[in-house]
Amino acid sequence: MITARAAATFEPVGRSVASARAFVRDTLQGWGFPDVVDDAVVLTSELVTNAVVHAGTAADVLCLRTDTGVRVEVGDHYPERELPLQSSGRQLGGVEREGGRGLLLCAALASSWGVEYTATNKKVWFQLDLPSRPAGTRSAGPALPPDALPLADARVRVAVIQIDRVGGISAWNDDAQDLFGFAPEQVIGKPLTDFAAWPHTPGTSTGIADALRLSRWEGSYGIRGADGRVVPVYASHLRVRDADGDPSTVCLLVRDTERAVLQSPQRGSGSEGAASDRSASADPFEVFIGSPAPDDLDGLLQRTVERARDMLDGDSAYLLLATDDETELEVRASTGLPSARQRFARVPVEAGTGRYGSARMPAVHEDLSAVPGAVPLLNNTGMRSVVTVPLKVEGRLTGSLGVAAESPGRYSNEEALRLQFAADRIALAVESARLGELERLRRGSLSFLVEASDLLAGTLDRDQTLALMAQMTVPTLATWCAVYTIADQSSEPELSYVLHEDEDRIDGLKALLAKVPPPDPVPTPGARVWTAPSDAAHAAALRSSLRSLGLGDAGRLSAGPGTSLATASAVGGETVVLPLVARNRVIGMLTLGKPTDDHFRQEILELAEDLSRRAALALDNARLYSERTAISQSLQRSLLPPELPSVPGVEVEVIYRAAGEGNEVGGDFYDLFPIRDGAYGFAIGDVCGTGPEAAAVTGLARHALRLLAREGFGGPAVLERLNAAILDEGARSRFLTLLYGELWPQHDGSAILKVVCAGHPLPLRLRQDGSVEAAAEPQPLLGVLEELELYEQTVTLDPGDVLLCVTDGVTERREGTRMLGDDGLIDVLTTCTGLTAGAVAGRVLRAVERFAAEPASDDMAILAMRVPEPQDS
Repeated sequence: MITARAAATFEPVGRSVASARAFVRDTLQGWGFPDVVDDAVVLTSELVTNAVVHAGTAADVLCLRTDTGVRVEVGDHYPERELPLQSSGRQLGGVEREGGRGLLLCAALASSWGVEYTATNKKVWFQLDLPSRPAGTRSAGPALPPDALPLADARVRVAVIQIDRVGGISAWNDDAQDLFGFAPEQVIGKPLTDFAAWPHTPGTSTGIADALRLSRWEGSYGIRGADGRVVPVYASHLRVRDADGDPSTVCLLVRDTERAVLQSPQRGSGSEGAASDRSASADPFEVFIGSPAPDDLDGLLQRTVERARDMLDGDSAYLLLATDDETELEVRASTGLPSARQRFARVPVEAGTGRYGSARMPAVHEDLSAVPGAVPLLNNTGMRSVVTVPLKVEGRLTGSLGVAAESPGRYSNEEALRLQFAADRIALAVESARLGELERLRRGSLSFLVEASDLLAGTLDRDQTLALMAQMTVPTLATWCAVYTIADQSSEPELSYVLHEDEDRIDGLKALLAKVPPPDPVPTPGARVWTAPSDAAHAAALRSSLRSLGLGDAGRLSAGPGTSLATASAVGGETVVLPLVARNRVIGMLTLGKPTDDHFRQEILELAEDLSRRAALALDNARLYSERTAISQSLQRSLLPPELPSVPGVEVEVIYRAAGEGNEVGGDFYDLFPIRDGAYGFAIGDVCGTGPEAAAVTGLARHALRLLAREGFGGPAVLERLNAAILDEGARSRFLTLLYGELWPQHDGSAILKVVCAGHPLPLRLRQDGSVEAAAEPQPLLGVLEELELYEQTVTLDPGDVLLCVTDGVTERREGTRMLGDDGLIDVLTTCTGLTAGAVAGRVLRAVERFAAEPASDDMAILAMRVPEPQDS
């Protein structure tokens, strides 16, 4: 049964794809369906792209909420478009192909999907079912001995924070002040985002702004206290509204170690009596891990190491997860170890120096000082004895669990068996949670790459592309990012862009990287570790510290110790370099870094590698576009006349506008040049069409006019020879309308003109009394007939008169079915009595621009000449 619906229509333009994604995301978040948002957004993006980009029609998007999930329908208006079907023996296609990719994703992600045709449109729909949440009585937890109960302070503090409709804190209770150190007056009115430390890994969590808008949310994050430290908390959010209908969010928060106070237990499917029966024979896993078990992987792993440490009375514990090929182990949780900051660090499994040789079998080390390097994670931690056991699922190594103590000889085979029994109980749950995390990360990564591709495809500006590359990686994938570019194969890499999640660190990071030799431009795909930045940062920090203690040359200290130490902390973690390869050439490097002792997850590196491939193509396209534009504009500028000469006794003003993005010259042109003493030639013309082909004829016409006029030919002879030159171009020739004239300023203040109007809009003469008349008669245009009989006409401009010459981009300016036309131009010109030539040209331009709202689609040139009155001189 349909319980809610939302619909929208998007125009057939590229930006509609992003708008459609935002519409579906906002709709599903508003309905409280965050579990299926990523899949719905990816599928909608592909289907709307098919409609507005490939089919070229508007896209109709309809979202339907049902009792079991959500149905999204995307329709276009191109029903005859071919639909590839697997049943016909054809494959839907691959993710690298344009055709059929949306249907392939539907088949992979949707619970069900289909295509429906009508006489006027085609509709593709998909259904996403919500994860099963069986309703019923909540099952009670098993009866546990006191030492197995969750730990909590003597007085449990529950912070109650209320967030208003715009995200600001409106209430802050006493427990919140005790937990985080802020008095109410210090936080009221400020956004919660100023204090929340929210995880940034894509695909593993909802953003805090989204979480505050949901009707109900529960999970873990951090709150920065008054002392600057982050307090891990477990939170339960409830969206409410007051009597006036204004929404707000009530947030209950406890320390993360006390999450059992707020965490909702899993719903059971049986009755209360059945729950009571189950408590009598509790699952050993629940006994070990506690009930309810954390519902996220990180929480489950952290609970596991804490319980393992307590069970064996150890000083520390740690848990590592194996990679898919079981050749390496990745640090995922620890307690009691400084190595907690080495999260996601990796160690090899096979035996050997520096390798984790005891991963596949239970092992007890009575004294690590006798076998240094046996457990690399415990090096330099003060731990002497350790017991380690493998986590296995169906005989396959999935991880390793260890408990260590500071004193030697603490553990024996008996403790190893106890820990192995516990590890066997949790191995399947850990692997299931890990696979769920990987699946969420994969879907979140797919959504991230779709958004990134859309942003990168939306610009051809090199600097903006560099900025987008960095902004998409920080802080989502890395703490800081640097982009190096390589102009050509003989050039050295150049540091082009630097970004850090803390803006105050950018200058220090940029200065540090400028002193470090850039990474080698190796075309090998994948991320490789680069140690130069962290080594340089640590060395600089050490020198600064020594100098601050008076142990070095203080005179050479360029920055205070704080700056160097802060930079070292920001850059001191793992740094990786990914090549930017486009068209089989390395055009740059994308460098990603983490803070001190932090490491990258393999899944994040794989996502960064996918992003780098897309970014490399976008950067290379921007480079090629910039080079092409620079060459085009340079050639176009060569077609424009140099500075116009000053004509004694005559005011001259020219306004030129070329149609088309990036064009400086089109099919319209103008010129004014001296012929001989006291005589000047002027021309204004229009070549059929726009763009480079028209501009080529423009260059031919302008240079031919100057050459022929200076050889002493009169106006008709000049145009007849130009007509022959255009016809000689053959298939490349273009029709040309041209107004050409010669100008002689007179001693009495007037000016004599001899003009030939070859198919061009007639020049208009404005007299002092405000009357307007044509100053020439129409004659055949050039580039059509081989034999022309042209003649010139003489016009005398008295003081105060204006001669206005325009191309048809002015007179043919359109707004729907209306056109400015010759009459409209005359009406504008009659209002220009007494204005200078520049003011006349400017008024005509404003009239043309105001006539229609849309940008001009034709080139436009305006040439105004005025003989000033004596008082103007």
